Amino acid sequence: MIRLLVGTPLRSDGQLTIKSLAQEAGLKRNKLTHKHTGLKDLFYALVRTQDTRPKIVDDLKRTNGELQQKLTRLWAERDRLRTDVQQLVRVVHVLEVENQQMREAAGRDGVVRVLPVQHRPSDR
Repeated sequence: MIRLLVGTPLRSDGQLTIKSLAQEAGLKRNKLTHKHTGLKDLFYALVRTQDTRPKIVDDLKRTNGELQQKLTRLWAERDRLRTDVQQLVRVVHVLEVENQQMREAAGRDGVVRVLPVQHRPSDR
């Protein structure tokens, strides 16, 4: 009971509940709710007088919040990387097509002759 009230549980999740108290004590919950009702009542009375949550609950909430933020950042990075990969795949495909066209345009000697492209003036 004391471990739960001070926020240092060893066997439970640290919640101030009969279920957690039973886990800490190594008992089945119904032993506390039916056989040892005095301990149950004492525990509830001590919980009511405690004006703050156990330290572990605050620590877990803070850690959970930090992990949620990190997860959100990682999802955004994953989405960005997926987009980058798709763009790179398209670039590689275009380069493969251009490479094949240049190989086909090469003469028997394997030399590619590229003529300069003349740009037409725009009709604007």
